[in-house]
Amino acid sequence: MDTELKIIGFIKSDFKERKETPKQGNEGGIEAVIQIKEEFSDAMGGLKPGMEIVLLTWLHKADRNCLKVHPRGNTSNPKRGVFSTRSPDRPNPIGIHPVTVSSINGLEIKVHPLEAIDGTPLLDIKNS
Repeated sequence: MDTELKIIGFIKSDFKERKETPKQGNEGGIEAVIQIKEEFSDAMGGLKPGMEIVLLTWLHKADRNCLKVHPRGNTSNPKRGVFSTRSPDRPNPIGIHPVTVSSINGLEIKVHPLEAIDGTPLLDIKNS
C-alpha cells in the first residue's frame, strides 16, 4: 500500500504563529494565498473565483504525541480524546479548511477565511 503524501503547495498567510490564529476560519480567518507547485498546475483546471473548496493541510507545528486535550483549549472543559475534537494536535495532524476562492493568478489561489499559519503544507484541494 502506497501511503506517501505529496505536498502540492504551501499557504502564504499573515498568521505566523499558532497563538495568533482563531480556532476555525469562520471565527476570524483572513484572506491568504495558496501557492501551488508547478507540477500540479493542471490540477487547478476548473477552479474559479467564488467557488467553495476544502483545503487539506498538514499542520506541521502540531504535537503528534498528543492524545487528549481540553476542547477549544479551555482548561475548564475536561480533557477528551483528540478524535472527538478539532484540535490540531493529533497523531496525523491533517487540517480541514472550508474556504472560498477570491481570485486566481497563475499558480496562486487567494482564499478566505483561512486560519492556517504561513508555510503550512497543502495536501489537497477538494470541491465542497
